[in-house]
This record gives sequence, structure tokens and C-alpha cells, in this order.
Amino acid sequence: MSRKTQFFTTTIATPVIRALFVTAFTTVALVTAISMAHADTAPASALPAGTLATVNGESISQSQLEDALQASHQRDTPEFRQTLNRDLIARVLLRQNAEKAQYNTKPEVLAAASAAKANAAAQLYVKDNLHPEPVTDAQVKARYDAIVASLGKEEYKSRVITVADDATAGNVLAKLKSGCAFEGLAREYSVAPSKAAGGELPLVSFRTPPTEGKAQGLPLVVAQAMTQLPAGAVTPSAIAVGNERVIVRLDEKRPTQVPAFDRAKDTIRQQLQALALEKASVRFTASLLKDATIQQ
Repeated sequence: MSRKTQFFTTTIATPVIRALFVTAFTTVALVTAISMAHADTAPASALPAGTLATVNGESISQSQLEDALQASHQRDTPEFRQTLNRDLIARVLLRQNAEKAQYNTKPEVLAAASAAKANAAAQLYVKDNLHPEPVTDAQVKARYDAIVASLGKEEYKSRVITVADDATAGNVLAKLKSGCAFEGLAREYSVAPSKAAGGELPLVSFRTPPTEGKAQGLPLVVAQAMTQLPAGAVTPSAIAVGNERVIVRLDEKRPTQVPAFDRAKDTIRQQLQALALEKASVRFTASLLKDATIQQ
């Protein structure tokens, strides 16, 4: 992904609903043992069509492997297919032995199975009844034009260290003056989500002077500091943002680079579709609540 596309994506980012799934535990040792085993393995020609393997008489089908491959989101290679095949064997073998030891009747297992069944039923119900409005080409173009209109002549690449109090801010500033790396201090002291990335923020552009609510989600005082710093400089003192203190370093300032509509339209469409799905979810939930009797 180019820096232009990356900037545009982070600029228009909206919450996206993601489906979560949990895979069964498989020990590395068991999978490794299966990969090394040569005895007691039936030749491929003896297996029924569409069957990859049998484990104590239980078949593992080609469709199970295809489903596992699709769920992994990994590149399809012969080596990876073999790894998935061994993993499927290990899972079946573990389940068989767990059932033989009657672990399938334990209360915690029954509770987990009940919860998984209820969750699957709810997800399928939502899938069949949630109808987000389609995103039109006109909406995509309008969103692109609005984003372009919100950009300034320059774009900024920066890092921040956000701390909880003045004492910590003073300590961090002293360490910066003594030569400590900004990135390392961000990872050690920052309380912001960007700490894992050494305080790095996405590339951002906004009209100057920045105004409240039009700084691409940044606090106004932070956006103002970015416009006033030369590249490579750090704010001489921490900036008060609510109850927190923010130290800003501007890494780069350059003319804003805007991707062409044809390069950005697919990303914008995906973001608008996610927003439409979110709105449809709110409407759907509200309709269910209207007819529900809830006591708290």
C-alpha cells in the first residue's frame, strides 16, 4: 500500500464490524508427531473419493480442508495444505480421546457448547435479517470530494507520547533532552494506543489554521502544535489535553499528496458499506428492543 493510499485509508477509517471465531486447541507436539509418522498410514489409493484421511475410522473430507484454508486467510500452497491436513488430524484425534475420557459430558464443556450454539444461531439470524442500504457510485464520489475538500496544502507525519500527569511529562522531556529515543520513551511511558508503534500517528492533513472538529480527529492543540513545529522538532513542553499531557514530535511535513479517485474509490466504498452495516445494525437492534420486555 502506497503512502497516499495509506493516508487516505486512515483519513476515512470508520468502525468495521468483524466476525470473531475461536479455533480448537492443538498441541504443537502432536502435529509434529503426525508430520513425522510413517507407519500405520493407509495409502491414498485406499481412501474413498473426497477423503483426505481417516482417524480411527473417522473420515476427514476434502471440504473440511477447503473450509480450514478459507478461514485461515493464508496463501494456498501445497505445504500449507499439508500443515492444515496434519492439524485436522490432530484435532480429530484430540477430540476422540477427550470423548473417550467423557470430557464431553463435563459441565464446563456443555456450557461452552451451549454458548457456541446460541452465538451461531444469533449470528445467522442477524445475517438473514440485516439489510443495509446499498452504497451508490454517487455516494462514493461525494465522500471522496468531501475528503479532498477537508485537506490542507500540507500533510504531517508525527509521533506523540501521552502521559497521565505533569510529573511524568517532565521526566519524559528530561530524558528526551539527555538523548533518549522518542520511540523508546513512547513505548515505555505513553498511555495512548500508539505506544506500541513508538507513538507513531497516521499521516494527516487539514486546513490551516486548524479549527475545532476539523483536524482529522486530532485534539485542536495537538494539530496546532504540528503546524508550528519544524520537521524533527519536539514540543518544548507537554500540551494539556483534558487530564492528560501530550508531547509531540513532527517527523515530516510535505505537500499533501491526494490519490486519484480511481485508486481511492474501492477503499471509500468499503468504508461506506461498513458504515451502512453499522447503521442497519442500530436500526435492527432498536426494532427488537421496541417489542421486548426488559427489566434491569
